[in-house]
Amino acid sequence: MKSVIGKVALAGLLALGPGAASAGVTVNYVDSDKFSDLPFAPWERKEVLDDLAAFFAEIGKQLPPGQDLTVEVTDIDLAGREYPGTRSGRDLRVLKGGADWPIMNLRYTLTSNGQVISSGQERLTDMNYMNRINRLTDGDRLRYEKRMVEDWFNKAILHKKS
Repeated sequence: MKSVIGKVALAGLLALGPGAASAGVTVNYVDSDKFSDLPFAPWERKEVLDDLAAFFAEIGKQLPPGQDLTVEVTDIDLAGREYPGTRSGRDLRVLKGGADWPIMNLRYTLTSNGQVISSGQERLTDMNYMNRINRLTDGDRLRYEKRMVEDWFNKAILHKKS
């Protein structure tokens, strides 16, 4: 596989009106075939990576005009453990709330009008992922990972207090 897979450029997704600048998020997956824990089936892996990239774009709409965020995801370990499926063609992910919490490693660069204003490398984890209130529905299979990403985004990028 390519060293960068699932590159999703979402700059300019937010239309702020005529003549206004737009915020954008670019997500790159670095060596995604070596990630710690993604579904086994290639089409399911693609679904997960596309879903996460779309979520980054969604929360990126909160960026002020002129700001852009570039995220390089270097590893993902999804919540729970995956077991090969038999009948449905999909694998089964079992969440126990023990030592199976979600983890994501990433590098990021936040720019404003082309100037770097913040950058870093982060290891996102949520050890209490099943014991916290989650605004995302039970039907969202990445609800724990998305909450973890949103918590990081609010704190590190938007500087919101918890």
